[in-house]
Amino acid sequence: MNVSGTLSGLSLRDLEYVVAVAELRHFGRAAERCAVSQPSLSAQIRKLEELLGLSLFERTSRKVLLTPRGEAIVAQARIVLEEARRLLALANGSDGALSGRLRLAAIQTLGPYLFPHILPQLRSAWPELTLILSEGRTDSLLDELRDGRLDAVLLALPVEADGLTAEALFFEPFLLAHPAGHRLCGAPHLSLGDLDPAELLLLEEGHCLRDQALAACGLSARGGGVHATGLETLRHMVAAGAGCTLMPLLATRGDEGRTATVGGLVDYRPFDGTSAGGRPPGRVIGLVWRSSDPRDRGLRDLAALLHRTLPPGTESVLSRRDD
Repeated sequence: MNVSGTLSGLSLRDLEYVVAVAELRHFGRAAERCAVSQPSLSAQIRKLEELLGLSLFERTSRKVLLTPRGEAIVAQARIVLEEARRLLALANGSDGALSGRLRLAAIQTLGPYLFPHILPQLRSAWPELTLILSEGRTDSLLDELRDGRLDAVLLALPVEADGLTAEALFFEPFLLAHPAGHRLCGAPHLSLGDLDPAELLLLEEGHCLRDQALAACGLSARGGGVHATGLETLRHMVAAGAGCTLMPLLATRGDEGRTATVGGLVDYRPFDGTSAGGRPPGRVIGLVWRSSDPRDRGLRDLAALLHRTLPPGTESVLSRRDD
């Protein structure tokens, strides 16, 4: 292979096309993201495959899959594109400011309840910034962040942060969600010791909130029992009288701040300050991004804005952790 000839045929735009198809697994949606026609995108990717002498994708009538060699090419393409963004940041003097597109994700037990609160402030602070929002579970979000498929993630700290920067934002307490008329309704005080482990409803394995709830209650992972796939299902299980659960504060509020009681069938009780530091059980929410991201200064500005925009009922956390 003629290396100089191959390099002259490579373009960053073609790499963007390849990464878009790899992420979306769909040529049409990738073309929409890249603001180009699908025939043009497909033609450029085929041209790149010919240049490299390999197939990047398996194409069928129903789905698009990366080939094993394609996975390695896409991983390197993400690195090349990130370094290209760093070069442009140095050239235009933006010194890491946020611009263009920001792929921001949150864990599933946080995103639907936090995004409506922070979006007006984000749009006001960076009106030209294109926000692409998504949700997922902690492990998959961190994998996508490390691979360059995401730019920043909102999740519960601490996390394994090798090569990542984590900024703590706020402490979110857990409330007890129980059926209306439950035995704990009239209790003057509420502590974790008042809970009956047999009544505790949990999310299915893979959700960090499940592990946090078990840890808060001093319980080990349980194999049996009924588990929910998401918070809304969990809330409806409580409404149906199946048991009680620990619910993050932000998830107890519906539209316009109304308490989400599922037709009056669910009540929420705060816990006394029974955990370390006198806090009730809860979690610390933080913003995490790659330490190598050329927009580090802008992402720190984003963390500072989120810290100033605390949701009602949460508590400021000022600690910083860089790894």
